[in-house]
Amino acid sequence: MGTRERIIGAADQVIRELGAARATTKEIARAAGCSEALLYKHFSRKEELFLAVLLEQMPALAPAMSRLRATAGEGDPAASLEEFAVAAIRFFGRSLPLIAGLLAEATLREGFRQMLAGNGGGPHVPVAVLGRHLAEEQRLGRFPAGTKPHAAAALLLGACFHRAFVVSLVGGSTDLGTDEDAAADLVAAVLGGTGGGPAT
Repeated sequence: MGTRERIIGAADQVIRELGAARATTKEIARAAGCSEALLYKHFSRKEELFLAVLLEQMPALAPAMSRLRATAGEGDPAASLEEFAVAAIRFFGRSLPLIAGLLAEATLREGFRQMLAGNGGGPHVPVAVLGRHLAEEQRLGRFPAGTKPHAAAALLLGACFHRAFVVSLVGGSTDLGTDEDAAADLVAAVLGGTGGGPAT
């Protein structure tokens, strides 16, 4: 593992243990076994390091979005949406400690907002990607005609976030079912059907 990857892994660990606001570069450097000076050779500021944690250390949504784009008009549309929903639930679950810290700390939040604006990222991007996918599936007659695709995308991803939030607070109790159960139920609701597993 290279120095950069070691620093990112250490930042992820410190964020989960201490929270984003208390995850100082000093603590992260100590956990990575390097100096703060070396940390700053790889990352110009803490927000840049946190963005790297979000993009590189978490279960990535980008590959799931790419797979979703490739499935329009092909295969089982519900199965494609379920796979994407599971990826979203797991991404949100791992990223919650970082997101909570960023929202709670004004300086971190503003710095992170500027970085996201600079690279075209942000929480709106998966909603837009999913909305375009649903619009294309609707055009092909594979998504309910009376449903607004972008509103359905926001509802599905919002529900995935809620699932991750609930599990993070109450733990993975059996009555919540698996992420796959939840994804199947949520997708069925978006498609106008009913699911068979526990709803969360």
